[in-house]
Amino acid sequence: MKPNLSSQPERLQSLDTLRGCDMFFIMGGSSLLASICGLFPNSEVATSIAAQSYHVSWHGFAFQDMIFPLFLFIAGISFPYSIAKSRSKQYPESKILFNVVRRGVLLILLGMIYNGLFKFDFENLRCASVLGRIGLAWMIAALIFMQTKTRSRIVICAAILIGYWLLLAFVPAPDGNGDPFSKEGSLVGYVDRHLMPGRLLYDKLHDPEGLLSALPAIVTALLGMLTGEFIKTDKGAISPAKKALWLAVAGVVFICIGKLWDMVFPINKNLWSSSFVCFVGGLSMLAFAFFYFIVDVKNWRKWTIVFRVIGMNSITIYLAQRMINFSYTAKFFFGGAIGLISDESWQTVFTNLSYVLVCWFFVYFLYRQRIFLKV
Repeated sequence: MKPNLSSQPERLQSLDTLRGCDMFFIMGGSSLLASICGLFPNSEVATSIAAQSYHVSWHGFAFQDMIFPLFLFIAGISFPYSIAKSRSKQYPESKILFNVVRRGVLLILLGMIYNGLFKFDFENLRCASVLGRIGLAWMIAALIFMQTKTRSRIVICAAILIGYWLLLAFVPAPDGNGDPFSKEGSLVGYVDRHLMPGRLLYDKLHDPEGLLSALPAIVTALLGMLTGEFIKTDKGAISPAKKALWLAVAGVVFICIGKLWDMVFPINKNLWSSSFVCFVGGLSMLAFAFFYFIVDVKNWRKWTIVFRVIGMNSITIYLAQRMINFSYTAKFFFGGAIGLISDESWQTVFTNLSYVLVCWFFVYFLYRQRIFLKV
């Protein structure tokens, strides 16, 4: 029997599974995939797959460029469920609002801690961060979601994306090279150079998680929230299977919009361009539609434990990799056996695999102890 998700208070298992699958690549999965492809140096297919494990330098798209925005999209999906749960407990709106702001600020702070806040070297501290981008974009998107209806949210998304495109296209950096979409010439980098305190990530010119590019990132979070709202709603008596289908169709539409927009506003993760938002938003919808159909509609769940243990402690493993030397632990347990392998390529594969395994058993231990870091 297909589950009636609208009547279930628990979180979507597909959401935890997809989040865990996404975090797997941050947890060493990308390096593992690239090393496996390295076993076939003469294969064009393997070389092409390996290239997807690295970010593109500027314009363009690789699979690695999807990992971060997909996480933000997933964070958006969960918000309609969490706010409905809070309201069912009759929390006052002021408390819900406080919790949203608290979470956003805490993520920004954790991002700065991740970048070395406790070194107290504020001149060289990078204030922008992945967690900071998630915190700021998600927080503003959540505030918009709380205060508006669905139609207004769609209008706001369109206005931000079109406005951001026009702003960058017609207002290049005064000190740039004349190309409004380049690292040196974009208004995004100009704002970072003049308003962002501390160190910028790229050559003192630009930060991919800077201030101005947070605007279109809000839309990424809102697209996730609109997706979560659609999956959660009972209006029209749409079956879960049809919801998955319609979401997949919407994903294809957004991919097409992104590719068409790419002709005048290049797909660019560093700028978080409007075409990038649409293209990756479409891919995210397709990914979630697939996981939702497999896990929550068809109820094929036994395999999901591999990723759910990661997804349910995603922030924990992200921060832990910065604070705990998992490479040392992996070498302690597996270094001797790996040293017996004569082929260097295979050594690299098993070194990366041992790192992933150590990280996985760390989050599995937390899962078994029911320890979850909630922000």
